[in-house]
Amino acid sequence: MRKGIFGLVMVAAIVFAVSAQGHEASKHGARTVVGELIDTGCYTAHLGKGAGHASCATKCINQGMAMGVLTKTGVLYLVTMEHDNPDSYNKLKSMAGKNVAITGHVYTRSGMKAIEITGFKPAA
Repeated sequence: MRKGIFGLVMVAAIVFAVSAQGHEASKHGARTVVGELIDTGCYTAHLGKGAGHASCATKCINQGMAMGVLTKTGVLYLVTMEHDNPDSYNKLKSMAGKNVAITGHVYTRSGMKAIEITGFKPAA
């Protein structure tokens, strides 16, 4: 009986820890990242970026390639969708090759930076 209770307590502790880790965004305020919206495939493979690459980036993004925001200092953020509200993520796709200011929760995992988008606007 004690082993069963101990096992349930351990499972509950693990579930709580994983749940708390998954909702880390609620602990941090939103940040804004400004840069060019790129498709990560062309950028990583052959430095595809800029106005001359915008139509290719749009095509790649619309076919499912991941989006990224490349800052003026060269930092690349993977753009991820907010699961409860994908509208901003889907509307952002039309901004390929343009400068944007993306608001959301920023994460760093295993050396990768990402921003879970909650909103955006064109940037200068």
